[in-house]
Amino acid sequence: MRQQLLDVLHLLDATPAPRGEERTAAHRLRAWCAERWPHIEWQVLEHGSAGGSLVAAHGAGPLLYSHLDTSLDNGGEFNRLVTGDATPVGPLAVKDDAVTGFGLGVARGPAAAALVAFAEAGAGRLLLAGSGTHRRGSGITGLEAYADTCPLPPSAIVAKCGPPTLLWHEPGAFYLTVRVTGRSGAAMMAESATPPGGVVAAAGVVLDELADWRTSYLAADPRAGQTGRACGIGAISGGWPDKPDLLPALLRIDLYVVAGDQVEPKALAVELTDRLRARCARSALRHCAVDVEAEPVAAAAATPADAPLLTAARAAWLDEFGTQPPPIAGWTGSTDGVVLRARGVDTVRLGPQAKPAADEPRRDSLSLTELTAFARVYRKLLSAPV
Repeated sequence: MRQQLLDVLHLLDATPAPRGEERTAAHRLRAWCAERWPHIEWQVLEHGSAGGSLVAAHGAGPLLYSHLDTSLDNGGEFNRLVTGDATPVGPLAVKDDAVTGFGLGVARGPAAAALVAFAEAGAGRLLLAGSGTHRRGSGITGLEAYADTCPLPPSAIVAKCGPPTLLWHEPGAFYLTVRVTGRSGAAMMAESATPPGGVVAAAGVVLDELADWRTSYLAADPRAGQTGRACGIGAISGGWPDKPDLLPALLRIDLYVVAGDQVEPKALAVELTDRLRARCARSALRHCAVDVEAEPVAAAAATPADAPLLTAARAAWLDEFGTQPPPIAGWTGSTDGVVLRARGVDTVRLGPQAKPAADEPRRDSLSLTELTAFARVYRKLLSAPV
């Protein structure tokens, strides 16, 4: 199993699969799998203009789910905006028990384990979906295309990196966009803009209020079940980098918000709008328009802790690791598990722990021993009567 995992990881590493453009990678993976495991019917389910998912079925059994796309592309301008470096990361490397490479944590390591586990199990279904990472305004996802085409089973296993335990309760997520609009002007005439010097020069007022609001939002976390709340500013923009002699009229700040409890994103946006307007009214931004827009991704959802899937997962965990999965609270990672649960599918998430490689934080590092252990757990769950 270890060698098969490495073979799959090398193949994934050599085949770019940026979000929404996984079709070529899915077809190459299908051809490779058809040659390696010809007794299985491997298919590519296409979605969108260039998206694609690898699907296969052995008949009855749970759905084993992971995804092909990575959060970032391996090299490129968008990488630089996040990591500060646009150069390619470099190929997969294996040394002793450690495998390091680009996109192993999200989600090539667990995807490889899921693929090998399914091929060996002789039961269940596999979906390695395209467009499985969060992205706003992105159209249909691979999971949505699969659910629209294929009947969903009553249970599913999400193969993703995460905490060293079972997750049956995952938070929801949404985006908030803050816009503060004044009047444009010229840098050589600061008073020509509203506020003087331009709206971006007063960004600190908005950022201070967002920090206060974030503190209040997190403090109100009821810590329901396994999950918690989180919030972070992911992007700030304003103006035209090629022409900074013009003072921009618009400041835009984008936030990612996680809620383990049932939060209404639009109501939260209204609350934040009121706070920002009141704060700006006492500052240089008093003559500017302020609005906050919410874009929901998914709502928090949980599988009953006594569901047959969870019973089987605890037994498989105990058999593989010799202990019961430890309890967890305040988890803030949201995956397509919430989408599956919203469609009535009992879902458990489990997988290895990834960490940034010591020599290159853009690369992830995984233990092959741990990855192989989770592949065995996935294989057992595919054959479980759930």
